[in-house]
Amino acid sequence: MVTIMTDVHLKEGSEQDWDAAMRERMAAAKKQPGWVGGQMLEPEDDPTRRVIVGTWETRDDWEKWHEDPEFAETREELEGLVLEPEQHEWHEVVLDVRRAAARLAASKRESPKRETRSGSRRKAS
Repeated sequence: MVTIMTDVHLKEGSEQDWDAAMRERMAAAKKQPGWVGGQMLEPEDDPTRRVIVGTWETRDDWEKWHEDPEFAETREELEGLVLEPEQHEWHEVVLDVRRAAARLAASKRESPKRETRSGSRRKAS
């Protein structure tokens, strides 16, 4: 399994359009063979920068996705919203614990809340 990290610097004012196009791209990527998961990150200190983390079974799966017509549709739109070419960095996945972490986070969100003595609500332990 491999992860590609893509660093993107956006034109000021293009953040919402770029994010919307990337959401569409990631939704389409979920249907691709070899897709494992992905994240779109915004650094706390730079609202015009994005880091995309995409995890695939193989690098070949990622490359095939880049040849897909659905990918090409968003490529032109996204390229018009960036200041400079994207920077890519590949990593071999050594350990992946996201699936268990995601289940744990979901179960905590769904746990019932109970009242405390002061009348406020808190999660049941």
